[in-house]
Amino acid sequence: MATLLRKMWESVSNRSCSGSGSNSNSAERFCRVLDSPLGVFDQIPSDILIQILKLLGPKEAAKFTLVCKAWRWLASDNRLWIYFLQNYQLEPWDTIFFAEINLSSGHPLPTLVGQMPQLSFKRIFGLREQVPGAVIIDGGSGYCKFGWSKYDRPSGRSATFLEFGNLESPMYTRLRHFFATIYSRMQVKPSTQPVIVSIPICHYDDTESAKASRRQLKEAICAALFDMHVPAICAVNQATLSLYAAKQTSGIAVNIGFQVTSIVPILNGKVMRKVGVEVVGLGAIKLTGYLKELMQQNNMDFESLYTVRTLKEKLCYVAIDYEAEKSKDTRASFEAAGEGWFTLSEERFQTGEILFQPRLAGLQTMGLHQAVALCMDHCHSAELAGDPDWFKTVVLSGGTACLPGLAERLDKELRELFPPQLSSGIKVIPPPYGADTAWFGARTIGNLSTFPGPWCIKKKQFRKSGLSLIW
Repeated sequence: MATLLRKMWESVSNRSCSGSGSNSNSAERFCRVLDSPLGVFDQIPSDILIQILKLLGPKEAAKFTLVCKAWRWLASDNRLWIYFLQNYQLEPWDTIFFAEINLSSGHPLPTLVGQMPQLSFKRIFGLREQVPGAVIIDGGSGYCKFGWSKYDRPSGRSATFLEFGNLESPMYTRLRHFFATIYSRMQVKPSTQPVIVSIPICHYDDTESAKASRRQLKEAICAALFDMHVPAICAVNQATLSLYAAKQTSGIAVNIGFQVTSIVPILNGKVMRKVGVEVVGLGAIKLTGYLKELMQQNNMDFESLYTVRTLKEKLCYVAIDYEAEKSKDTRASFEAAGEGWFTLSEERFQTGEILFQPRLAGLQTMGLHQAVALCMDHCHSAELAGDPDWFKTVVLSGGTACLPGLAERLDKELRELFPPQLSSGIKVIPPPYGADTAWFGARTIGNLSTFPGPWCIKKKQFRKSGLSLIW
């Protein structure tokens, strides 16, 4: 370290301390304000010293806070620790900044309108380095994604927990079997780490029976995990996690699941069920089935529905203008493992079109744009406190939501349904992390500087307070 500092000193020693510009003024103010001098380094502008500390890295830079008041002031500079957060942390800087500003205090989220809390990024960096991490289990409607929050992606996938065990057996038994299978595949002891579990988007209504069903599911999840000696549990619904992954705390989460599509309004991290959650009976399996019909009509032979699903994921897209797309040459080919080459043409955009025109597949239900517009209209009519445009950000999630062109088409359709004063500001965000969006939202929580503190419930709290600490 001393050698590096000596070399850096030699590289800047030819600069005049009295040179012109802001660097010299900054150095003079720096030396004048502080009681403890920097010795020979008094002549170096503070921004050059920060560059030296950047080269040394966070561990060595932190040691300088123990030298004297001057070095403590310099080594605690937020610019330095923002740099370290940008270059020494797993998550992108904008995700870290969003999370520490909005999520660090837990639920309910703070309302930050026109104000920005003062943060010490040195402290945040140190705390994030000490966070134990968490096991993340995102039980999607089709597939479950699991892994550790310190990983850059889920480590594995499996069929969702509803497909585990005998469906006639009690929910607790199925969940216990499901969680035990996940921990076995991860080769992790449940007692070693907190767990973040995504709560499936189900029992949508604000009725008493729906509330009871949601409560029963959460209680069964917590009971199963605590009986496996998990130290702490954080349970958050998938729609909210998808919003967090997109660096949003308010908006409308649109999840195209395995069987249905849910449109969920969320304000400051809380699902607004009283405003209204819309559900469309159209999901990924319907799109796969429709592509299967189109291929059969064109005498294309295939051995399994898995092949059809793969072709949907690799070749299909959503046209911005369905009628105009018909006049284009849209042929494309893909080689399916074990089945050879397949060439699709109009089937490529006809498949995704049923999201907007369900009648093409013989379905009697609303189009996606109509359901989202209805949810937006309910949000607008509710006149809730805070940002009047909170519902104009739409975040897509789910594997089928990754179809190219879907976000652009939904944006276009929504703008055509609303007058200019309402359509202004509408923003449709594609799945930030593809089919794993909710898992990454959970990872954002698991890597917070304050985790597990305000986000988790422990067994003793669960027995004493029940679900009052689970949102």
